Amino acid sequence: MEGPKGKLSFKHRPEVKVAVDSDTNQVIVSRDGDDRPSREFHGLTRAIVANMMVGVKDGYEKKLEIVGVGYLASISGDTLQLRVGYANELHRKIPTDLTVTCPDQTHVVIQGCDKQSVGQFAAEIRSLRKPEPYKGKGIRYQGEQVKIKPGKSATK
Repeated sequence: MEGPKGKLSFKHRPEVKVAVDSDTNQVIVSRDGDDRPSREFHGLTRAIVANMMVGVKDGYEKKLEIVGVGYLASISGDTLQLRVGYANELHRKIPTDLTVTCPDQTHVVIQGCDKQSVGQFAAEIRSLRKPEPYKGKGIRYQGEQVKIKPGKSATK
């Protein structure tokens, strides 16, 4: 599949047939049998093809927020550099099919046409310093609510 945002391909299972109707300009996903695996792969293939269509037309985007004193992100060439409270700066190579930008030092925007690779790279970056439950410091998705726990209570 090709579009303004890129080109994607997908190898489907033999139980499922994918055809393009040139008259109506639609992609048709059908299956041979009615057994459970065929139905499962039919739904999976249909969802993946739908995500591919949206991806090559509009693209996908994940936004990450970096919360914490001294925590920051920057981009140097094809490497994302993160300072998130460790003794050393963390470096992650940006995949070639993704576009990563830092509008400011506390935000990272990941864009691409493949929904899976955008989400995977965002999850890898978030896993470097997940938000901790007491102060909420760490890397989180934009709009993610971190439930803050109460600290120890002073008892006498």
